[in-house]
Amino acid sequence: MNHQRRDDVRTQNSQNSQKRILSAVSAVSALIVVAVVGLFAPVDAQTSKTRAHVQALASDRLEGRLAGSNGERLAGDYIVSQLQQIGAKPLPGQRDFRLPFEFTAGTKDGGSRISVQLKPDTTDARTSPPSVASGFSRTFESDVRALSFSDNGDVDGTVVFAGYGIVVPDSQDFGYDSYATLDVKDKIVVVLRYFPEDADQKTRSMLARYADLRYKAMAARQRGAKAMLVVTGPRSPNAGELVPMTFDTALAGSGLVAVSISGNVGGAIFRGADKTLEEAQKALDSANPHVAGFTIAGVNVHVHAAVEREKKTGHNIVAYLPATEPIGTTPKPWVAVGAHYDHLGHGEAGNTLAGKDDAGKIHYGADDNASGSAAVLAVASTLAGQPRKRNVLVALWSGEELGLIGSNAFADKKPVPLDQLAAYLNFDMVGRMQDNKLSVQATGTSPAWGRILEQANIAAGFDLQLQADPYQPTDVATFNGASVPSLSFFTGTHADYHKPSDTADKIDYEDLDRVVDFAAAIVRRIEDTADAPQFTKVDQQMQSGGGRAGVRIFTGTIPDYATDAKGLLLSGVIGGGPAEQAGLQKGDVIVEIAGQTIANIYDYTYALEVLKIGQPAKVIYMRDGKRRETTLTPAARK
Repeated sequence: MNHQRRDDVRTQNSQNSQKRILSAVSAVSALIVVAVVGLFAPVDAQTSKTRAHVQALASDRLEGRLAGSNGERLAGDYIVSQLQQIGAKPLPGQRDFRLPFEFTAGTKDGGSRISVQLKPDTTDARTSPPSVASGFSRTFESDVRALSFSDNGDVDGTVVFAGYGIVVPDSQDFGYDSYATLDVKDKIVVVLRYFPEDADQKTRSMLARYADLRYKAMAARQRGAKAMLVVTGPRSPNAGELVPMTFDTALAGSGLVAVSISGNVGGAIFRGADKTLEEAQKALDSANPHVAGFTIAGVNVHVHAAVEREKKTGHNIVAYLPATEPIGTTPKPWVAVGAHYDHLGHGEAGNTLAGKDDAGKIHYGADDNASGSAAVLAVASTLAGQPRKRNVLVALWSGEELGLIGSNAFADKKPVPLDQLAAYLNFDMVGRMQDNKLSVQATGTSPAWGRILEQANIAAGFDLQLQADPYQPTDVATFNGASVPSLSFFTGTHADYHKPSDTADKIDYEDLDRVVDFAAAIVRRIEDTADAPQFTKVDQQMQSGGGRAGVRIFTGTIPDYATDAKGLLLSGVIGGGPAEQAGLQKGDVIVEIAGQTIANIYDYTYALEVLKIGQPAKVIYMRDGKRRETTLTPAARK
C-alpha cells in the first residue's frame, strides 16, 4: 500500500489451487512444500489456499520485492507459474504475462565538482589590522556531491550567503525569510543545512517544516538564483559532511543546479567574507529573523553538477481467463481483479517506517501486499473452474509503492481498452482483519455496488464498512480515473505497516480466504449481469470557509508521479474539486500557481503552503503545447 494509510478491508479461501499444489507434491501428505526459486516453506494445505502464496511472496529469498529488483523478478516468476497452473493466458496480442514499464529507481553523482576563486585584492576583515588576501583558485571534486533533485549543468557566478535558506509562507503568520534583505538574482547562494540550532522548540518545529532541501531549492530558484550550495555548518549535526544522495523517483530536476559542499569548501568560500562560517552560523542559530545573510563579494564560484538518474524496468504481471461462453454483443466484456505485488525491498526507497534497529532489513510486506496478491491468485483459481460469461483480467501490479507507476503504465498503454472493463476489483492489505470488519472503498463509483455487495455478503457475513470515496492511495485510483466502476478491499493498517515486522506468520488466513470467496461471488454477479455496472463520478467531500485548525488545503488535483514533464502533470482531477471547477483536466501540466513556478511534484506540494482557503489563485498550465491560465480557489478538507 502506497505511503498513506487507509481505512478497513479483508480476504478468503480456495480449494482448487490447494488441489493443484497437492497433485504436484503428494496427495498423501497433510503438509505441502512450496518451492519458490529455492525456498521451501511448509504449508497446511487442508486449511488455506492463500497461505502458500503469502509465504512464497513474503519469503527471505524475494527480499521485499522492490520494483525493478531481483526480488521483484522472482516474485513475478512465482506469480506466472501460478497463473499457468490455472490455465490463464497472456492478454490478446501479448506473448508474455510480463508487461514491462520504465521508471526512475534512484540517482547517483556523475562527477560533480566546484572551483572556488578568491580575488587577489580581497580585503580579509578577519585579520587585525585588515590585510589584503593573496587570492587563490582551487578545484574540489571529492568535497562536492550533487543533490538528487539537481539539474545537470555548469554555473559561474558571485556568491551570496543566505543563512539557512528558509522561507516560512505568510499563511503561517510566522515572520522568517532568509532572503528578505538579499538580492540573489543570477547569483550562487550558499545555505546551511537543517535549521537554527539554538531556537526554542516551538520555533524549531515551525522552521523544520520548511527546512527540506527541495523547499530551500525552490525558494532560491523563485528568487532568481542560478545555483544553490548546501553546507552542513560546524555547529550542526554531521558537521562538514556532505548530504547523502537520497532515493528520488522524480524524473524531472528542480530547475536549479544544487550541490552539497563539505566544510572545507565552505571554509574556502568564507575566506572572502568578513566572518568565519562558524561565526555566521552562530549569529543565525537563535532564529532571530532580523539576522541577515550577506554577499561574499571577493569570491567567484564555478559549479559543475552531474546527476545520473538510474532507470530501471519493472514488470506488471497480467493474464486473463477467457470467457467460456460466447461473448457476442455483451457490453464491456471484461471484468478485472488486481493487486500490487511490489513492496519496499530493504527500505532503500525512503518510505520505510522502520526504527534504527531495523534499518536495512528485509521488509517482507506480508500484508502489504502479499495478502492482496494471494487474494487475486486465489480468486482467479476459483473462477478458473467455473463458467464465465465475461473475460476475467488478472493483474498483479508493480511500482505501486513508488506512486502507482505500474497500473498507470498499464492505463497509458491500454493492452485492453479500459472502456471495455465492466468493473475493477482491487485488493490492498487484506490479511489482518479486525472484529470481522471489511472496508470496501470506492463504492460510490457505481449505483450497482450496493445491491451486489449486499447479496454477496449474505454468505460471507462481514461487517462491511462501505466508503464511497475512490480517491485512495492505491491502484483503484488509476481505474477510477479511467471511469471504470471499481471496488477496493482493505482490512486496515497496523503497527507493522511499512516495517520489517510485516511477516507471513501474522496473517489471518481464515479471514483472508473468506475475502477471496466474497470477491469471487461479486465477480460472478458482474459476469452474469447483462448490463455492465454504470460508472458514477464521485465528488470529493469538501468544506468551505477559512481557518486552518484541523483542515488542510485541498485543490482536487491528482498528480502523475512518473513523468519527466517540467511542471506537475495531472493524471486526473477529483470530481467536484477546485481543479475541476477551474477547468483543469487530465493531461494538463501546471507550471505556475499563485506566482510560484512549478518544476515538479515537490515544488507543487510546497507551493500549496502559499495558498489560502477560499482565496482565488492564478494557475498557469500547458495543454496541447499551449500556455493557458485559469483561477483555482482552494477548499478545505478535514
